[in-house]
Amino acid sequence: MTPTRKPLDTLGYHFIPSEYLPEGKDEYDLRDRQQLTRYTYRQLGAAEIELLIHNGNYSPNWMDVWVTDRFIPEQIQQTKFYGRVRIGDMETSFLDYRDLHLPTGIYNSVVVSSDIGGYSAIHNVHYMAHFILGDEVVLFNINEMETSSNAKFGNGILKEGDPESSLIALELCNENGGRAVLPFDGMQASDVYLWTRNRHDGQLQKRFREMTLARFDTRRGYYSTIGHRTVVKNSDTLKDVRIGTDAYIKGVNKLKNVTVNSIAGAYTQIGEGCELVNGIVGHGCRIFYGVKAVRFILSAFSQLKYGARLINSFLGDNSTISCCEVLNSLIFPAHEQHHNNSFLCAALVMGQSNMAAGATVGSNHNSRAADGEIVAGRGFWPGLCVSLKHNSRFASYTLIAKGDFMHELDIRLPFAMVSNDVTNDRLVVLPAYWFLYNMYALMRNNTKFLNRDRRSLKNQYFEYAVLAPDTVNEMFVALREIEIAVGNVFCPEIADTNACAQRGREILADEGVDLHTREITLAAVENSKRRVVLIKVREGYHVYRRMIAYYGATQLKSYFDTHTFAQFKEEYLGNQARGQRELFEDVGGQLFRTHDLRALLDDIRSGTLNDWDAVHQCYHRLSSDYPSRKLGHALASLLEITGTQRSELTPAFIQQVIDESVVTKRWICEEIHKTRAKDYQNRFRQMVYENEAERDAVVGSLPANNFIRQQQAEYEQYAASVPKIR
Repeated sequence: MTPTRKPLDTLGYHFIPSEYLPEGKDEYDLRDRQQLTRYTYRQLGAAEIELLIHNGNYSPNWMDVWVTDRFIPEQIQQTKFYGRVRIGDMETSFLDYRDLHLPTGIYNSVVVSSDIGGYSAIHNVHYMAHFILGDEVVLFNINEMETSSNAKFGNGILKEGDPESSLIALELCNENGGRAVLPFDGMQASDVYLWTRNRHDGQLQKRFREMTLARFDTRRGYYSTIGHRTVVKNSDTLKDVRIGTDAYIKGVNKLKNVTVNSIAGAYTQIGEGCELVNGIVGHGCRIFYGVKAVRFILSAFSQLKYGARLINSFLGDNSTISCCEVLNSLIFPAHEQHHNNSFLCAALVMGQSNMAAGATVGSNHNSRAADGEIVAGRGFWPGLCVSLKHNSRFASYTLIAKGDFMHELDIRLPFAMVSNDVTNDRLVVLPAYWFLYNMYALMRNNTKFLNRDRRSLKNQYFEYAVLAPDTVNEMFVALREIEIAVGNVFCPEIADTNACAQRGREILADEGVDLHTREITLAAVENSKRRVVLIKVREGYHVYRRMIAYYGATQLKSYFDTHTFAQFKEEYLGNQARGQRELFEDVGGQLFRTHDLRALLDDIRSGTLNDWDAVHQCYHRLSSDYPSRKLGHALASLLEITGTQRSELTPAFIQQVIDESVVTKRWICEEIHKTRAKDYQNRFRQMVYENEAERDAVVGSLPANNFIRQQQAEYEQYAASVPKIR
């Protein structure tokens, strides 16, 4: 495509092709509706035009340069104006931002058919076309700013006359595009999860597409916008952008077809060397130093840093990716990924996760086609230099020890450690590893994720607790898996699965049976012929049971802190519907009862919920209901794990389980201290310090550890506040 010659006096006009201009409307109709500040404009006077020309300014049509009554022509210098340009209020002042001091006005720039907000400082903008600027905007040293008549600002939509092939979609969870979604500003991880699932449901998929396209005007003619008090400096190209207020953008190579959300209380920063194309950036994000993002959504208060690459991916709220590469992935909130050689591809990662250095959760080149997927529950932690094969699935809080895992995995036991025993050619699974051996790191996550959740409006309940309906349900699955595995090993003659599980349960309860004399194996875990071996079987089994009981007791205690037994009897014991332990599903970081999720999808399918805003309101309503639903689940879990009937829920029984939870909480505190103390007792960790005083000066002393002290204080408060159930 080569440049074409057109008359100079048409530059800045005919922004909307004539065939797309609505009857009775001019090309400024949508522009007028987009105004960020309402000013009363007038045309220039002869003396003002003369002074502007004297100051080195030029326009082929000065009558289309409009100003307010607070116009100061001396502050317009060496600038060319084409098309209709409107300039807001001016004053003799300068804008001061982080040691950058620039006089307000327009200097050494080319402005084409744009609106300049009041008290703005525009310096050395080599070309700006079809932009609307807010008040007190700073633009300094920018090469190119332009807007297409069919600009979409990162949304997956079509404008009038656009071919279907131009539709931007995020190809998530699978490299073949079979789970693609249309992005839109305001899209939440829950929306994406619903859309990427249920691909067999044609009606539901049709409704998702219809709701997305209906959010936007298909008319051409929207301008790029930069909100009040935003600063853009030393940057190359901005095209088809919508930038909020108070943003800070410096040294970027390119922003193209992007929405950047930003407000005063949650402002977004984008730094040197970044290139963002076809994407949406949430409020309060930080993007620095050579980041490349293409076809993406970066949710609120997340960070991309140090050369991170985010392509065809959705990153949930309060997450950080540094240095790494992420392709075709859907990642729920509170994800951490650092170090230059980490790689995440074609995955659904349910948040609160951590990718260690060298972890390769990607590359479909080990299969016949690039169509594999990995699904990992929250708390997923692949360790150093882990390499996984698609397809694989992992329960919540799975830790994978260093190694190359050459076969597909289906890990159904939560809080487990999975490792390769290369010497004995077997896969080893240690159930409940985090509870048994690293309570410090596990429980610290609860506090860490809550502290990092910087959303100002938390109307969607993200579940960060280690013990919650999803993880507790997985622990029940793990208990049965272990029972069957033990029953199969000790009583292979039993064919009935339920009878086998019952026998395994009896053996696990009998401390006189030494499980170490037999190798306990799990079936259908790895797609290979080698053995999958359970270790620390009885320890893991009993700690699962203990933590389930603790979960139920703590939820009951929280209830009885503010309620009476009479209220409990009316609300729970008298309600038969609350008797069953219900299934929950992690939907973008928010836990939904399976029943509620099905109802939501039915309402979308039928049109009862007819737009995404209505869907989001449903999320918020379910978030409000969630604490009650969680209590019901905790109660059902407690009854199941203790083998108790609802009729046995007497004040004495409830008092007993709450009192037992105090003992468990003390044990948790002790384990937190013990696991951290190992670092102070390991002589290899000590050898880099001259003495203990130097060690404590560098890493802090164990008694002064803030998290341990906080946990001890919480235990003391918990124990002191145990209610008397009457």
